[in-house]
Amino acid sequence: MDRIGLDVRTGIGMQLAVVNGDRVEATPGQVGQCPDCGRKAVAKCGPKVMHHWAHAGRNCDPWWENETQWHRDWKNLFPQECREISHTASEGEIHRADIKAPGGIYVEVQHSAMSQAERQSREAFYDNMIWIVDGLPFAKRFHLDHILPDPRLEWVQDLKWFPVTQPPRYGANGLYHRFSLIAKDKEEWPEGNMHELFSMHHRRQEFEEAYIGHHQYFWLRAHSTWLEATRSVYLDFGSHHLMRLERYPVGDLPCVRLVNKLELVSQLHAKSIANDLCI
Repeated sequence: MDRIGLDVRTGIGMQLAVVNGDRVEATPGQVGQCPDCGRKAVAKCGPKVMHHWAHAGRNCDPWWENETQWHRDWKNLFPQECREISHTASEGEIHRADIKAPGGIYVEVQHSAMSQAERQSREAFYDNMIWIVDGLPFAKRFHLDHILPDPRLEWVQDLKWFPVTQPPRYGANGLYHRFSLIAKDKEEWPEGNMHELFSMHHRRQEFEEAYIGHHQYFWLRAHSTWLEATRSVYLDFGSHHLMRLERYPVGDLPCVRLVNKLELVSQLHAKSIANDLCI
């Protein structure tokens, strides 16, 4: 079939197009329409390519990212009626979300790099949303480090953690001061800056019993757009757990919290507010 005028750049196009009034997946030989702009969509179903629809010309949604199998796998965790859902802002702007979960939370599944400006625009547009970010492209630069205890516990709020480094300073990460002892040292020696140093490894059982998923991490050449996101960012490295970027409330320390992937999907089916997910 003639490729002229069709979006055949690297990657995969839309999963769904309109045929005879219904949104359907691509099958060989079909011609449909884009659900948003009505332009022609041609089914691409070759033996070496994931079945998809190629949008005539450039995709009408400038935020649209050509899909990988990773995108498709995420979208297929939700019913078809939740995938590729258009959202119209009050001023008439239209964009197509990867997923609109049954409770109304928008899920943007992102593989490629994104500018700060575009990320801010999407967060403002969808508002009640989360990000799922493919971590495999930077997995070799991301190191999950030691656990952190539940920050709500009273004794934990006295711990001032050292930020992790790679390679670790002093031979090990998991080091901390105690705020109460720092205050006492300052009373006795106001000019001093030396304080007793502790290692979590000496209280390992106590820390493990207080663990609810938080870890320190080290990310070489971290993507600032995700660190500065105002909506929750879940990094997907291909395991059963996602890593949600957070700030540890004791000392405002960068951390991640491990979230079971299937539990997140389950809550996306049941809950309506993004900030209520996996808390």
